[in-house]
Amino acid sequence: MISIKDPLEIELMRRGGQITAKVLQEVLAATAPGVTLLELEKIAAAGIIRRGGSPAFQRVKGYKFATCLNVNEGIVHGIPTERELVEGDILSVDLGTFYQGFNTDASWTVYVGDKKKAPAAKINFLRAGEAALTDAISKARTGNRVLDISAAIQRGVERANYTPVDTLVGHGVGKDLHEDPQIPCLVMAGPNPPISAGMALAIEVIYTEGGRDLQIAADGWTVETVDKSLSGLFEHTVAITEKGPEILTLSERNELNGLT
Repeated sequence: MISIKDPLEIELMRRGGQITAKVLQEVLAATAPGVTLLELEKIAAAGIIRRGGSPAFQRVKGYKFATCLNVNEGIVHGIPTERELVEGDILSVDLGTFYQGFNTDASWTVYVGDKKKAPAAKINFLRAGEAALTDAISKARTGNRVLDISAAIQRGVERANYTPVDTLVGHGVGKDLHEDPQIPCLVMAGPNPPISAGMALAIEVIYTEGGRDLQIAADGWTVETVDKSLSGLFEHTVAITEKGPEILTLSERNELNGLT
């Protein structure tokens, strides 16, 4: 069942969303060659707690981290380890905040190292995902349906000659981290509920540079591409209002990836 939030609940999510946004900024700012994934995890956990929230992902049964950190072919659910980032890696940072009873969730993918020297192919890959998310969010408004969001994701990703995944989805979010409805990254057969004011959606662009076949890595958590192609993940928590979509996890500085 899709949960409709009242104005007070949206306000709580708005406050929690700013925690998520600011901590995501801190983690991305600390991302550099030589930094370990566990160092980034510590920054995230401390930043969420310092601001009065608790790490939403630690509330998932069996998971003990505040972040999912995915490198190169890793697409979701990557476990923070002692792995050191190197120049040229692609890193997606996925984190969430539980604040006064409500969850918010956001992700961003960045090039690791000197972006001025980054290969054009990698920068184009990241820009395509960011643009697709912007377009998808613009479709999250009353009068549309969930698959209108999916169509925007698919159109943006495929237009740039990349591949939206078909086994991972965005989702509703609120008292639970994962709520109805599911939001596929491409148009698929299945439920297509109307978008209504009061809904809160974690809209995710999940895509690859190559094929869409995925597998679980040896750590038992990380989902990665079978062909080892690069993966991207861009996500915001969005509240649906009568005036249109409101991005709850947008940083006040609006400088997420430093590319544009």
